[in-house]
Order: sequence, then structure tokens, then C-alpha cells
Amino acid sequence: MFKVRPFETKTASWWYNERDNIEFSPVYQRKGGIWTSGDKAYLIDSILNEFDIPKLYIADFSYVNTPLNRSQKSYAIIDGRQRFEAIFDFFDGKIVLLEDFQYRDDASLSLGGLSYKDLKQRYPKIASRLDTFNVSVVSVITDEEAKINELFVRLNRSKPLTGAEIRNAMAGPVPVLIRRLAVNPFFSKKIRFQVKRAQDQNTAAKLLLIEFRGEFVDTKKVHLNRFVDEAILAESTDFERAAARVEDVLGNMCQVFVEKDVLLASQGQLPVYYWFVRTFYALHGATLREFLVDFTRRVRGVKALQPQDTDRLSAELVKYVTLSRSVNDQGSMAGRFRILEEEFRRFLKQRPAST
Repeated sequence: MFKVRPFETKTASWWYNERDNIEFSPVYQRKGGIWTSGDKAYLIDSILNEFDIPKLYIADFSYVNTPLNRSQKSYAIIDGRQRFEAIFDFFDGKIVLLEDFQYRDDASLSLGGLSYKDLKQRYPKIASRLDTFNVSVVSVITDEEAKINELFVRLNRSKPLTGAEIRNAMAGPVPVLIRRLAVNPFFSKKIRFQVKRAQDQNTAAKLLLIEFRGEFVDTKKVHLNRFVDEAILAESTDFERAAARVEDVLGNMCQVFVEKDVLLASQGQLPVYYWFVRTFYALHGATLREFLVDFTRRVRGVKALQPQDTDRLSAELVKYVTLSRSVNDQGSMAGRFRILEEEFRRFLKQRPAST
């Protein structure tokens, strides 16, 4: 079953009152927080000045009882989360009008910086424009998750979705496993890079692919998407087993790295660090971070040098820096790991023997 039809016309205030019945974070959705407060205020500007805004799409569960309704709410947002959040945030006083806001029907009014509460108290007729604004919503009635996912991708095809956001809406077991890995404590506590555009899921996908293949492979967008497609056609539990192995290594990485670790400020090194921990944790877990801190310091020293200043003794570090410019290439990852491995063995030999 798959039906798409206009939702009964309802006002912004009606949807605000229904907000507890709306699932904002179904699995295919982009993460929240992508719009800035300025972006949200600009949408309110459009509504108050009676400009049209794009349609919003919701999965309407009020008509059908389906396992897709995991949160047991009446609606789940397919497309339009940022717009709903902008409207609700203005009602809640979390954002205010832009400082340069101009009310087209009376440019003499100084409304910049006012909240919804301010408008209700001082300019109730203007506030009523938001209250009574008819939100154009399309209702999607289905019990097929693949259809919702496909609709989400189609609606966002012309928008700047990241590869991770598109993969998250694809079918098959791999997106489910990627989401499971992305909520691992390693990603929630140890990494330092931003995850607003699903960077955590993107990294988790790379680790799963590498673990599944059992070696370094290209982790560009096309290869990750091909991996997802491969799992749809395969009848195998190998994907689940690979995810379990990734979880084991991530558990070890939680012991190696500290909270919001400066060593994990970018995604590019993570697959190499993953393989490094995977290889050496059992025997040398207590020394891995100490080495990585020292190695990173030396690499940064090489980056600070002019090309003519690098000597033969730092040739391997220079090569590591060069390889780090192509973080998703199989050769780059294999080369960086080889250098890391050699430097670590040298590091161990130089350490004083324990008594």
C-alpha cells in the first residue's frame, strides 16, 4: 500500500498543538540542527510576509496500523523537519525575528528582534498571520518502509544531502547496521568532529566496509553505496558478524582514546586508527595512545616545515602527510598504516624495558 495525497488543511498553530504526536527523527531523517537560527527566522519572515513555503511530507499513521510506526505517534516527518522545527521554535520563543526584518504591509514598524510572545502582546494581528497560516502538508499512507525511504531520497535529490544521509534512507541490512554502530559510545563520547551531517554514520560505514572485506579498500561514496546494494541482494549473515567485530574494536578504542579526543578531530584518520587498534590492542593497548600523541606531534612538525627543509630522516613522515591528502583511497590507508606500524615498532624498541 502506498498512497500520497494532500493532508487536510491545518494551520501552523494546529500543528504546534499536535507536536507531541509527531515523530521528528524516523530512521531515514537527516539529523536536526542543520538550520541556523537565522535560517529559521527567515522562514518566519516568509510566513509573516505571506510568501509561500514548500510542501511538507509526513507519514500519516492515523489511517493504518503498521510496524513502521515505531514511536506509536500519529505522524512521522518524511521531508520538512527543519521547517516544522522553525515554526515550533518561534512559537516556543527559542528564536526571534531577524534584526533587519521588514513587515511588507507596514515598513514603518520596527519588529526586528521580537519574539512570538512580543508579537502577541504588541501586534496581535501580525502574530495571527503565523497562527492561521495554512501549512501545505502532503500525507503519505503506506506500510512499506522502502517506499518512504525512496520518497525521502527523491524529494531531496536536488538538495545537498550527504552520501551518509542518502545511504541512511536506502534499503537492506547495512543502513541498519551503520545506524547501530553510529550510536556506539565511541562515536558519542570519543570523537571530536561534527556529526550534524551524519559524519558519524559515514565513518561507521567505512569501518564496516573495511571489516567486512578484511582489508583496506576504497571508501569513496560510490563504493559505500555499492556495499549497501550488495547487502540487499545477498542472503548472508556476514554483515552482522562484521558489525559485531567492529563493535568489539570500537570497545577497545574507547579504552585507548579519551573523551572528545584531540586525536579524533577529523574523520580521515579513523579507518587507519581503527586498523591500528585492531592489530595491536591485545598486546600493547596501554601504550597506543601515548604513541599516537607522539606520532601526531611529529607529523604536525613536518607539516609546519617548508618542502626544502624536510630531510631524509623524516621522509616517512612526509610520505604520511602526502598520503593523508587522499583519505578514502585504498593505497593511502594501506600506506599510512604501514608507516604507523613501522613507527610504532620503532617506538616500542626505544621504550625503556619494564622492571
